[in-house]
Amino acid sequence: MLPVAAMPQKKGRRISPELASLNAKIRRFAPTVITADVSRLSPGDRAALMKIIEAARLLDPLFLRQVWSGNERVKGRLEADNTALGRARLHYFLINDGPWSQLDENIAFIAGVPRERPPQSAHYPDDMTKEEFNQWVETLNDEERQKATGFFYAIRRDSERKLKAVPYSEEYREFLVPAANLLREAAELTANPTLKNFLNKRARAFLSNDYYESDVAWMELDAPIDVTIGPYETYSDRHFGYKAAFEAYVTLRDETETAKLARFSNYLQELENNLPIEPRYRNPKLGASSPIRVVNVAFSSGEGNSGVQTAAFNLPNDERVVNEKGSKRVMLKNVQDAKFNQILLPISRVVLNSTQQRDVSFEAFFTHILAHELMHGLGPQTIKLNGQETTVRKQLKETYSAIEEAKADITGLWALQYLMDKGVVDRRMERTIYTTFLASAFRSVRFGITEAHGKGIALQFNYLTDEGAIKFDERSRTFSVVPSRIKEAVRKLTHDILTLQAEGSYEKAKAMLDRYGVVRPQMQNALERLKNVPVDIEPSFPLAARDEKRRAR
Repeated sequence: MLPVAAMPQKKGRRISPELASLNAKIRRFAPTVITADVSRLSPGDRAALMKIIEAARLLDPLFLRQVWSGNERVKGRLEADNTALGRARLHYFLINDGPWSQLDENIAFIAGVPRERPPQSAHYPDDMTKEEFNQWVETLNDEERQKATGFFYAIRRDSERKLKAVPYSEEYREFLVPAANLLREAAELTANPTLKNFLNKRARAFLSNDYYESDVAWMELDAPIDVTIGPYETYSDRHFGYKAAFEAYVTLRDETETAKLARFSNYLQELENNLPIEPRYRNPKLGASSPIRVVNVAFSSGEGNSGVQTAAFNLPNDERVVNEKGSKRVMLKNVQDAKFNQILLPISRVVLNSTQQRDVSFEAFFTHILAHELMHGLGPQTIKLNGQETTVRKQLKETYSAIEEAKADITGLWALQYLMDKGVVDRRMERTIYTTFLASAFRSVRFGITEAHGKGIALQFNYLTDEGAIKFDERSRTFSVVPSRIKEAVRKLTHDILTLQAEGSYEKAKAMLDRYGVVRPQMQNALERLKNVPVDIEPSFPLAARDEKRRAR
């Protein structure tokens, strides 16, 4: 069923330019049913699944508050307007979790709010500058500094208007206490010991603000229900990339597909040992565990259901856990299926040279997304600068997310070529992997270059074009991969990105993004010809009996 705001108007009825514009924006997200097969779950696990979904629902209003201090006020105003225009505004507000259009460089689409989305989101006071924060951090001792720059502390002002760090467990207590209770209830219902362990420990983390033990328990989770819930990614902190946003993915494991991909974990240390960087920058001993899970989404919320939908992820982000336990790669197969068929194939017919269109395949799309997530866990993570241990994330600051997404993409291509050369991956994929990547570049850059994935893919596209690995045909206005140049160009960019990460060079990262992280005229022309192709999907979840975010539309 189409959302009300996107329904065609009755014949003869004129609509306002603003309503027409909003409907066009909404149509960029193809309504898509996302579901999973629960038939093999035990009765206890089915009951636990519903409790977990209830807990995950609480992260929608929590994340809305994290995005901007004025979000709840604006949402209330929009909900009170029952006109067609009011419903369209609310619909698009809920897609974006705020009054700024993520696909349009985070520019406001309603009046009475800041023109651009505040870079600090609500992680910091609205009136705080980066300079004020940096000066305050310099006055803190080591323990206080860790909190100020930590994932799980909001920055607020005290009664004297001085900055202070407030634990998430206190700042978002009204959501986290009931969420913790629901997770405990779910733990009572399941018989799976690893799921029970994770749910109980994550419930405790919501109240204690210490996520270490529950992150370890998440790494050890081995159950039909694979749940990811908590504060994870830092994309929304565009000031520093320090603060984590809440999200949830409630999923069911695809045992057959998971078994097929398990072999990739066996080659991670070998890939690390052969990265095209100086040997001193390689990690001789990766974390012990690197499980891969292929899952189907039953429900997602918070940042996990905001704007462009996630196709896969690699977590946790806590370097302590990564160094000790490794990281887990989770592939959202039903989401990827929808993106490939509804978005990528139509894009490829517009932007690719006709001679290469047949080389776009779901297998290549799926496998490169896996490689992308695998490579997030490889390369420089914890580094030493001037004798002091630090992390790439902290050194690259707001440039980190875009650089890291570019790194995962390009090193993913490098890794697949390495595995094809070894015979681990079928060499026939060499014909499809680069062409599918090229088509997918246009899919990702449409997310906007203010977004980490979009900016990261623009960087790669322009670098590879400058290296002669991507060719533009003026007559057909289409693009193609140059087979004789693509492998070396991928290796070279892999080297450049990994090296600047190993050096912790903020200056080099910023210079690279300034030069390459832009949309050039040839790409802009192609993007304009894609206006009738949806940019992404807008999911609905029938397994969640009350999908309130969808119902509000």
